[in-house]
Amino acid sequence: MTPRIIDIHPHIISADTGRYPIAPQAGQRSNWSQKRPSSFEELIAGMDEAGIARAAIVHSSTTYGHNNDYVLDSVATQPDRFTAVCSFDLLAPEAVQVFDRLLARGMGGVRLFTGGATAQTDGRWLVNPATFPVWERCADLGMAMVIQTTPAGLPMVAELAERFPKVRIALDHCGRPVLEEGPPYPACAGLFGLARYDNVYLKITPKTFDLAQAAPGGAEAFFAHLVQRFGADHLAFGSNHPASAGSMKALITQGQDCLRALSDDDRAWIWGRTAQRLYPMLAD
Repeated sequence: MTPRIIDIHPHIISADTGRYPIAPQAGQRSNWSQKRPSSFEELIAGMDEAGIARAAIVHSSTTYGHNNDYVLDSVATQPDRFTAVCSFDLLAPEAVQVFDRLLARGMGGVRLFTGGATAQTDGRWLVNPATFPVWERCADLGMAMVIQTTPAGLPMVAELAERFPKVRIALDHCGRPVLEEGPPYPACAGLFGLARYDNVYLKITPKTFDLAQAAPGGAEAFFAHLVQRFGADHLAFGSNHPASAGSMKALITQGQDCLRALSDDDRAWIWGRTAQRLYPMLAD
């Protein structure tokens, strides 16, 4: 059975720097966005080649900072196939007003970006009470929150999951698990502890595939363990294209190899069904 594929973590970069100026968060642009930028049109072509039905496009903070214009303008042209996951300053006094403006333009999710390829903060602002009004808006609307953080930030994810049980939280790159010791992955105790929160979900991306394939026991052991801990209905695929090198078709092939030992039902959840739970606007 070939499951329906929905991608919840591609990025897009425009060649039109006049209309969409480069203004990266922390002032340093990511290497991938310079070396292998992929436009919205190129994303569509790659998705069509790879058999990806729909996508939640994640705003590139390391290219555009808090300016979400490109992703919002793009998804507005095909709202039945795409939604936008936006980033903005949740500590700003006008954060709720910014949220409402982005929502009116088609935002389908919020990403809390503590850093990535260019700079990494300690992320303590994640649990600053000044951010809570936006969380409350997400709870009211049933909107997903995406958190990009390192294993050091997982206790804050737990605090937020407990404080806002109605908000579905998707953790970028599976929380960047440390797998070098192999099963039962003792260094992942903090990550696995999040399974007790029904509103915590994990994004499985090529970064996760790479880590699992390199770990003792390989991908088969890790993903079986992950499904056992969280349930496949709390795991979702994200291509990380073009930050992860290779065509979308190649990234899908890598994922299919890594998930091959799982049941058809588990793979169907990871490839598409969980995505539709996180982003109902991508449902059929």
